[in-house]
Amino acid sequence: MGNITKSEDRIRFSLLATYGSGGIIPIALFNIAGILVGLMGNISLGLSAFWLGVILIIPRLWDAVSDPVIGHLSDNTRTRWGRRRPFLLIGGILVAVFFVVMWWIPKGDMVRVWFPSESGFQAFQLVYILFSLLLFYTACTIFEIPHGALGMEMTTDYHERTRLFSAKSFVGNLFAMSTPWLFALASMEVFKGPGGNEADGMRYVSILIAVILIPLAFWWFFKLKEPGFIRVAKQEKAPFWKDMKHTASNKNFIMLTLTIFTLAMGFNFVNLLGSYIPIFYIFGGDKVAGAYLLGINGTIWAITGVLAVFPLNWISPKLGKRNTLTIAILLMCLAQLSKIICYNPAYPYLIIIPTVLLSTGMLFFFTLGASMVGDICDEDDLKTGHRTEGSFYSIFWWFIKMGTALASFVAGALIVFTMFDETQVIKVDALQGSIRVLRSELQSRKDDKPLTGNFEELIGKARMRSSELMSHLKAKSLESKNSKEHYEELMQNIAGVNNRLENINTTSPPEFVDKELSTIESEIVPLTKQTPFTLLMMRVVEIGLPLLLAIFSIFFILRYSLTERRSHEIKDLLRQRNMECSTEESLSI
Repeated sequence: MGNITKSEDRIRFSLLATYGSGGIIPIALFNIAGILVGLMGNISLGLSAFWLGVILIIPRLWDAVSDPVIGHLSDNTRTRWGRRRPFLLIGGILVAVFFVVMWWIPKGDMVRVWFPSESGFQAFQLVYILFSLLLFYTACTIFEIPHGALGMEMTTDYHERTRLFSAKSFVGNLFAMSTPWLFALASMEVFKGPGGNEADGMRYVSILIAVILIPLAFWWFFKLKEPGFIRVAKQEKAPFWKDMKHTASNKNFIMLTLTIFTLAMGFNFVNLLGSYIPIFYIFGGDKVAGAYLLGINGTIWAITGVLAVFPLNWISPKLGKRNTLTIAILLMCLAQLSKIICYNPAYPYLIIIPTVLLSTGMLFFFTLGASMVGDICDEDDLKTGHRTEGSFYSIFWWFIKMGTALASFVAGALIVFTMFDETQVIKVDALQGSIRVLRSELQSRKDDKPLTGNFEELIGKARMRSSELMSHLKAKSLESKNSKEHYEELMQNIAGVNNRLENINTTSPPEFVDKELSTIESEIVPLTKQTPFTLLMMRVVEIGLPLLLAIFSIFFILRYSLTERRSHEIKDLLRQRNMECSTEESLSI
């Protein structure tokens, strides 16, 4: 260990920055789709957590086809621009377009005519989300698989490869510093409008993301080069199934992939719950406060991910990649255990402690995983004389995405298992939206005339929604005998809101009415509070499942046998062989 990288093997900073910026798509946008679609679909659109889980699994299953196919196509493409770069341009543009399409779910009178019943309209929304996600994830694959394969080709140096993929993690996480705030941005009235919700706000936030992404796609295409393309261009094209079979037969590749797959699956199982706990446990259902904490926590996560690149590039050359990967797994286990104490409503910002540990571990884990696939490709090249980074990288990510797909389904089922009441949240949101519309109407008035006509109609709608919420809570109290005290408290609160709404006098001065509506709005927030059983089960599952699967992950990584010394030997042997081939070609000419 401790081999020093030669100066001719060092990658220039400009190339590190260009390649690293490609991490925006797989690290930031890819995860946004999985987390925010599930979260907003449930708590903003009122869609079933179970059915959202079902439809989120289908695009991941589609990756079972698209990832290996794109990897194989990328390996066997021959163009004047290389075999990877055309995919970067096309994929980058498509990601931008479909990220916008994903949030513009059609609504309005015309759609309601086609789907007049609430169940029919929700089914339409679920189908739209499904197809837009299929398009978005396919676009991500078109970009990410060739981009990852290109990273393995840009250097054969053991430590420079880690440095290159660290740059990808660094820039991706740097961009991700803004992504946790997307939920908070979408919650702002300037984006969602009066009476709108977070799903409405994301329509316009997504356009901002696309404006950033499209110019980047052209930058990647023109700036990045493929240093080994001259040799690879002469390489014989292989059949798809031959490539897949060859990739799956590599023992070190299997052990590495199972290590990453197992642990990633454990954390993906509970990823969605990690968004629910700050809102519904730490802040008792206050989505604004919860969104703010998620924003702070996500920013800390991203900052830690950015900074963790530096200790990774210091530790890995000293201990080797396998030992460093084991340390990453142990850090993530420690993060889970710390949540037992750090999930504390009295001290909400303790959540930052497990976030720092988990982000560091995750950064180490995934950066080293991609780098180690490159080492395996070098070993395979020495044995076979073929470079098939696209196939190796696509199968590697296929397993991870399959774990994410399974996790998407399980996450939705876990939300149902905890007896989370999304109907309660939606009815509270509807009531809260009615109050905000009333206050907006008041603030737009230019005179002190009596509040009649449209205003009285709006108050009637708010009273109706308050009554519907009361009816729902009464029904739940009869179903849930173990949570009777919880529902009695909520019904007492909603009864107070009902009384205030009934006693609003439209002949009173607008300032007085607005003050009363402000009081009602503050009293509505606690009505989203979930039962003690739900909150307990959320924490038990979110902490325990990743710990269980981490045990299997450690077992697999201990069976990975490609050492640093052997990797350096392979690098020297490849360089010697390629020089001999170049000499033979020159002599033949």
